[in-house]
Order: sequence, then C-alpha cells, then structure tokens
Amino acid sequence: MSNESSALQREIQQTKPFRSIGQEAVLGIVRTADVVRRFLARVLEPYDVTPQQYNVLRILRGAGADGLPTLTIGERMLEDSPGVTRLIDRLVQKELVTRARSKEDRRQVLCRITPAGLDLLARMDGPVNAHDGATLYMLTEDEQKVLIRLLDRIRAGHVRTDDSTQTTL
Repeated sequence: MSNESSALQREIQQTKPFRSIGQEAVLGIVRTADVVRRFLARVLEPYDVTPQQYNVLRILRGAGADGLPTLTIGERMLEDSPGVTRLIDRLVQKELVTRARSKEDRRQVLCRITPAGLDLLARMDGPVNAHDGATLYMLTEDEQKVLIRLLDRIRAGHVRTDDSTQTTL
C-alpha cells in the first residue's frame, strides 16, 4: 500500500495504512453505505418513518392488494433484518399496514399497505426521488452505471444461505 493516506483514512482519522487494498475497499463500502443510510434517514425523519420501515412500505406498495407474507417481506428487504415482525408491528400501530391470516393457508400472515400508508408514500415520493439524485450527484450517469455493475458483481460473488453468508471462492 502507498504511504499516502487515502480519503477514508483521513475521514476515520486512521494513521496507520490499511492491511490491504481489499480491507480499504470493504471499509469504504461500509462507510459509504452508512453515509447514504444516514442521508436517507434525514429525508424520512419528518415523516416519522425509518429507512427499514420505508423499505417495508415500498415493498408492500409494489405487492398491491394481494399483500405479502411476512417471510417474503423479509426476503425482499434491502438489508437483512431479523426483526421484520417488530418492524411490521410498528407500521400496524401507525395504521400504515394491516396484518391478517391468509384464507388459503391459516399458517401464513399476509401484510398489506393501508390507504394511509399509500398516502404517506405518495407524499414521500418527491423528497425520496430528490434524495436519490442528490446522493450520487458527484457521479456522472456513466459512472453510476459502472458503480451499479461493480456492486452487482460483489453481491453475485457471495452466496446467501439460510444460516449464514458464505463466500464462494
């Protein structure tokens, strides 16, 4: 590694070089994800919704009137969240989501977005869309496409299993 400090080293005030370029890249992804997540949280804060709750609402809006089982919502979440049931509980308390047993399979609980949830998402669409543009303003459209492809490759290089994330070599 170079003796010259990187932007990440300066941000986190790390005086020693990273162990490897791979370590710096991974920590850069983690740091960047945190910055983007906090930026989104500030956009959502006036609506009293967390990024995880917003994700559930977005998923349920896409599911339409049929709704989705809790397990499927968890699988579609952008971030792994062991507390999907608690997330949905909070959205039910806010009257943004309903929950009911499936008529076809009584073991399955279906979640649906309420009219109030749809209204909230509609009010949030403008600010969230502006957030999306503002998050990557420093990258050209072509650079954003390259970033998307690189992130896709990283995710594709990892296999997800029920009990853990394993790296394929």
